[in-house]
Amino acid sequence: MMLFQTGQAKRRQGPRGRVDRSLLLAVLGLACVGVVMVASSSIAVTHRHHVGEFYFLRKHLVFLTIGLIAAGVAIRTELKLLEKYAFLLMAVAFVLLILVFVPHLGVRINGARRWLNLDLCVFQPMEAVKLILVIYIASYLVRHREDVETRFLGLFKPVMVAIVIVLPLFMQPDFGSAILVIAVTIITMWLGGARSLFLGLMGLPLMPALLLAATSESYRMKRLTSFLDPWKDPLNDGFQLTQSLMAIGRGEWFGVGLGSSIFKLSYLPEAHTDFIFAVIGEELGLTGIVAVMALFAIVLWRGLYMGLKGISVGQHFAGYVAFGLSLMIGLQAMVSMGVNLGVLPTKGLTLPLISYGGSSMVMTCLMLGVLLRATFEINRALDTRQSTKPESGEAKKASARRAAVLPECDAKAA
Repeated sequence: MMLFQTGQAKRRQGPRGRVDRSLLLAVLGLACVGVVMVASSSIAVTHRHHVGEFYFLRKHLVFLTIGLIAAGVAIRTELKLLEKYAFLLMAVAFVLLILVFVPHLGVRINGARRWLNLDLCVFQPMEAVKLILVIYIASYLVRHREDVETRFLGLFKPVMVAIVIVLPLFMQPDFGSAILVIAVTIITMWLGGARSLFLGLMGLPLMPALLLAATSESYRMKRLTSFLDPWKDPLNDGFQLTQSLMAIGRGEWFGVGLGSSIFKLSYLPEAHTDFIFAVIGEELGLTGIVAVMALFAIVLWRGLYMGLKGISVGQHFAGYVAFGLSLMIGLQAMVSMGVNLGVLPTKGLTLPLISYGGSSMVMTCLMLGVLLRATFEINRALDTRQSTKPESGEAKKASARRAAVLPECDAKAA
């Protein structure tokens, strides 16, 4: 009798769900690479700041630990809770972006006002806004899916929300994050069923505005011109890019060896943050570059794949969240690596999970926790659908045989 009760209990409990293992392994791989490369690339920086040689590594490990705890909480949180408070979270995002302009609260670093002084630490609100924006867009697509698919005005509200976010980013200034916000919004809406024609018409007025923003400031024009020909002025406007390209070229196929980079010794600016990918290229060579690219490709692929699975099983919110977060992380990684390789103009975007940075590390881990939670709920729905499928002829015969055996087992147990 106990055998029958145990089997019945398992069937009543039903599928519990599981996170996507390929995505999880890729994330852990990137985090491990980040720890090693921050330790290697930050040693020269510690000497300039007159602190211990492992100062930045220790802080990086603290940020990573906090991020992993946040990711663990996110994995155990039902997405319907985030969907419920999506509009409130969006209001909080707007407030955070405005607070950086408040005197004594907003902090200006390297000419940009992007951080908040929280006494204990400095926080970059845009890192939180990335997650909130994806949650809001996913919520909107669930509530207005039919309008988005069939009506031009169905796209108006999310596009306007993205524009309102972009405006303070231009004022900070943070042109790289502004482009990222627009790109993720448009692509997520397209994956959500919006027509390409409608998106093109909606985005058409944005092109002159972006062009004006890119050419209105002299430093942006210098970045564009130096990107096109960095060797024209290698000691001034093209300094960052030329140093990055020489570092990567020096690495050749297999690198000069971990810890043996020369360009991180005060030649390569921001070697442990924006240009850490160049250090990877120098120390680990083309092999290391391809490995890191492959890990990010897995994150993007699994996120988009699970998003499609989510739509197919009716988990629309989880599917849209998977789309948005994988795009946000994947596109930021592409921009950061593109800048280091000289295929994109210089932008102040870190390499997710690898570059040193408190706000970036913690919020990236939180985003990945929400993404893993989305895969958990999608897999749970898939398992539920499979468990409720009608039994085939062979399965029915096997069930009949098990049913015939159960009374004999009960009799022996008695």
